[in-house]
Amino acid sequence: MKKDIQKIALIRLSALGDIINSAIVLEFIHNNFANASVTWVCEEVFAPILRGHPLINKVETLNLKKIKKDKNISELFATLSHLRNIGDFDIVIDIQGLLKSAVVARLIGKNTHGFDKHSSREPLSSLFYKTTSNIAYEQNVIKRNCFVVGDALGFEINDGMILEKKPIFGHLKDNYTLPKQNNKKNIAIVIGASWKSKKYPKEKIAQLCTKLQQNSLIIWGNDDEMEDALWICDNAKGYATPAPKLTLKSLVSFISQVDLLIGNDTGPTHIAWAQNIPSITLFGPTTSRMIYETPINSYLKSPSKVDISKINKNDFSIKDIEVEDIVKKAKELLK
Repeated sequence: MKKDIQKIALIRLSALGDIINSAIVLEFIHNNFANASVTWVCEEVFAPILRGHPLINKVETLNLKKIKKDKNISELFATLSHLRNIGDFDIVIDIQGLLKSAVVARLIGKNTHGFDKHSSREPLSSLFYKTTSNIAYEQNVIKRNCFVVGDALGFEINDGMILEKKPIFGHLKDNYTLPKQNNKKNIAIVIGASWKSKKYPKEKIAQLCTKLQQNSLIIWGNDDEMEDALWICDNAKGYATPAPKLTLKSLVSFISQVDLLIGNDTGPTHIAWAQNIPSITLFGPTTSRMIYETPINSYLKSPSKVDISKINKNDFSIKDIEVEDIVKKAKELLK
């Protein structure tokens, strides 16, 4: 039964990919509660992708990682005080399901909702919620995000609705204009990741660009990745160029204009799905649970077995994904 709710707080602090895969719920909240005010709480570094979103009334930010790193007690108490005073909400929904996000939810309001102890990676988080949802932790992450929000607010989000979603970050589409190219397709390739074991080898990326014979644009995020991007371009026989330095907002706009994106399990790769852009996600130490497969959003997984409750960051099997398999799938999607 749909509830009478006017003010909603959503808690998803990090990381970029998780925020991208959670923001789909905004469309469905608006469809059911058109006049409700939505506040999103996240880490400051990820706020640019949410600010200005037409379905978010306010973005509240924290710097918990910085506080932990600096061991700044005074800033911690200031943050706690801020959380207690950001608003009076009818419901606070923790989409993340970690202990830290559950504490944040409870500080914001009493009427909290999140995953139950059987559904969360950190079961203790369930102690901070007034009501909970049960959905297997092994389930697809997008389905989990949609379920916990729909369950909290009293409506259903089904597969058909997810498949028919609008671009999630349409408000950022004009932050960058991709230069017009020749008659070749523009293929964005994401090479960075938070773990080395998630990265597809640069040697194989150069081979991939050469075999595709399209206009491959190598997306990089720091100096080390820039060096790898330049190496790939030097070894791709003229079929690859480095993407420009992009802000988080211009990254969304950039990806929204390409014909195809190929990348590992990381935030920028998930942007393609969010914007309804064809994509191929490469998995090594993680699984396809992290994406929502569609006719235009596909994946390739290495042969390794993955225990999602205990991810092996030393699983470098992504290197075993064959270049020819990626080329074949890319050609299918480019049709």
